[in-house]
Amino acid sequence: MSSIILDRVAVRVAVDGHAAPKTLLEELSLDLTEQRIGVIGANGSGKSTLLRLLNGLVAPSTGSVTVGGRDTVRAVRDVRRRVGFVFTDPLSQLVMPTGREDVELSLRRSVRNAKERRSQAEAVLDRFGLLPLADQSIYELSGGERQLLALAAVLAVEPEVLVLDEPSTLLDLRNRELLRRTLAGLSQQVILSTHDLELAQDLERVLVVDAGRVVFDGEAAAAVRHYRALSAAALPPAAGASAAPGRRNLEQG
Repeated sequence: MSSIILDRVAVRVAVDGHAAPKTLLEELSLDLTEQRIGVIGANGSGKSTLLRLLNGLVAPSTGSVTVGGRDTVRAVRDVRRRVGFVFTDPLSQLVMPTGREDVELSLRRSVRNAKERRSQAEAVLDRFGLLPLADQSIYELSGGERQLLALAAVLAVEPEVLVLDEPSTLLDLRNRELLRRTLAGLSQQVILSTHDLELAQDLERVLVVDAGRVVFDGEAAAAVRHYRALSAAALPPAAGASAAPGRRNLEQG
């Protein structure tokens, strides 16, 4: 398994009309060695930015990210062969008209023989229960079917690390359970962000991200408790109720 190391990494972006850049991630250092790692937090907290650092989709403004000793900026092609990435919206990832063609495209570099490539693509699709849908237009598939297809296309090339950005968002209960079983059975290191706290409980280590900072890093159940408390503290007071003095000061600070 590749060792993923973030060494004093921060991400900042320029904002039109502002002299100072916006900070998406505060400086952090992480050594990601566990087989199953989760990232949870509110929308806009920095979860996706953190995940996209891991295969070079986002470059650090300061610090470095390495995968198996390979820098994600200087050796980005090598890193992306090792680290597969599944986006929240599968239509940003699926580029061919049908699922069969998309999985075959993923295999084109590693499997030169067209007949063997088709056979391997069918085996991957069958693993996800997608073979009956292999020749349908991707636009005729449900959101959940598209998400599973995107996952299948990434896994077809057998990356060492699988990174998923909120993979269960578009899935119904049956497909969410299929995803959980599939992820549990993979040999790859899996790092994912999710709002599904039940899915997060399956993981060995969970990071809680808030306002660009990792505010908790530890065992899954404790991380979920921390996130629930953080979310509850951020809620406005109920209608007709007065905010507690500490809460009012927090909002004004």
